[in-house]
Amino acid sequence: MRSVYRALAGLIAIGVLVQAMAIALAWFTVIKDVDDGLVFTKDSDANAGHMIHTIVGSGVIPLLAILLLVVSFFAKVDGGVRWALYVFGLVALQFGLAAASFGVPVIGALHGLNAFALLAVAGMASRRAAGPAPVAAEAPATTTETTP
Repeated sequence: MRSVYRALAGLIAIGVLVQAMAIALAWFTVIKDVDDGLVFTKDSDANAGHMIHTIVGSGVIPLLAILLLVVSFFAKVDGGVRWALYVFGLVALQFGLAAASFGVPVIGALHGLNAFALLAVAGMASRRAAGPAPVAAEAPATTTETTP
């Protein structure tokens, strides 16, 4: 289960990188299209970058975060539940920041900043699972003395 925990946390971190790449692709595509004479409005179709950002951000990463939280209870990673809760909380915050950004665009900067926090925390969670397994408490040693 430790390896599943590590893989899930790592996939979340990779998902954040995919998100950054996708949104860059999306808006550079829009800029190129506008430069080529197209008009971009609220009625414009989403391009591939927008679609990838939406699918990964609203589907894949939240699912991975929920799975990480569930697995954290069984993985025996030192502090694993706490780190999984951090990841889950940052994913939830990311949704709230995204929703608020449509009404107040400056909040979008916090959405981007929170993505870096999520990347770091998911990476740290993955790293914690790579360490040695916690040592179970051992029973006290008993000695048997022989008398001559």
